[in-house]
Amino acid sequence: MKLTRREMLSALAAPLAASTAARKPNFIFILIDDMGWTDLGCFGSTFYESPNVDALARGGVRFTNGYAACPVCSPSRAAVMTGKYPARLNLTDWIPGRKQWPAAKLLTPEFNQQLPLDEVTIAEALKGAGYATASIGKWHLGAEGFDPTRQGFDLNVAGTRRGSPASYFGPFDLAGLKGGTSEDYLTDRLADEALKFIDVNRDRPFFLYLPNFAVHIPLQAKKEMIAGFQAKVKPGAGHNNAIYAAMIKSMDEGVGRVVRKLDELKLTANTTIVFTSDNGGLRYEGRSKSPVTSNAPLRAGKGHAYEGGIRVPLIVSGYGVAKPGTVCDAPVSGVDYFPTITAMARARGAGNVDGIDIAPLLKGG
Repeated sequence: MKLTRREMLSALAAPLAASTAARKPNFIFILIDDMGWTDLGCFGSTFYESPNVDALARGGVRFTNGYAACPVCSPSRAAVMTGKYPARLNLTDWIPGRKQWPAAKLLTPEFNQQLPLDEVTIAEALKGAGYATASIGKWHLGAEGFDPTRQGFDLNVAGTRRGSPASYFGPFDLAGLKGGTSEDYLTDRLADEALKFIDVNRDRPFFLYLPNFAVHIPLQAKKEMIAGFQAKVKPGAGHNNAIYAAMIKSMDEGVGRVVRKLDELKLTANTTIVFTSDNGGLRYEGRSKSPVTSNAPLRAGKGHAYEGGIRVPLIVSGYGVAKPGTVCDAPVSGVDYFPTITAMARARGAGNVDGIDIAPLLKGG
């Protein structure tokens, strides 16, 4: 008899539950915005530079069939937070959505303009289990009254209704992130705030949700980094946008800083790091004919339900991983993170989620 995916993972979960450590693990969930499946060195790019994320893959499990729950941001993020499909949440497009296109053959359905407050989030589940919680970066799941602090997060830095920053350079005017100069880069500032949170909560279990605005448009990066990639551009290559490459490099440096902070505080072995994207890579910015990135050999990109729009890079490293350097071909969806993290934290989750606990896959199941 052939077992279903859910039945196989349930059977494998028993030995994992029996071996949980006395101290609850920490969790860092790094969510990149609009990063394509091949936009990292460890997923095949020879143009983009991501040594720190590549190191996470070497020390963890690299999933080759990671999927976002939706090809656009708000629904995908709602699925991560709740473990439920966007259709169940009636949140099926990015907030607030766009006007109906005159040439569209189908009408856009009405959908929630925020993640409902009665939905249980990962943060609420873990906070109830004694965790310190922080959302540092893009929220895009509702305006005032529906911000991260209303959804279980003790700390909200930069999370608003906005789906993209006005600029990646200061001065900033985001929740908990004000001021700065034109030399300050948003990706760096978010990493600064992440390090502060880890430092303050080193002696208690914590859940750090780190949803970078990068690599979402507007395409803006540090001049010196752009210049370095311009020298590498090969016309006709799939990956050849120097600005986008520089944005990836800054993001990667931020990941490296977070990992080094864990090493410094001797928290690495007891911290699970999840690294993924909210949807596939964006092919074109507005009406520009210059590609932002390429998802080849996958079809299409952000906004499309083809593979290029929903398959995303996924790496899980640290606590719970039995064999570093493992490559796993099992399909994993954005709805799977809620049941996985709450189970590993021994926290009370929600009873009607759509996702599956994939922790056994981290043990080689």
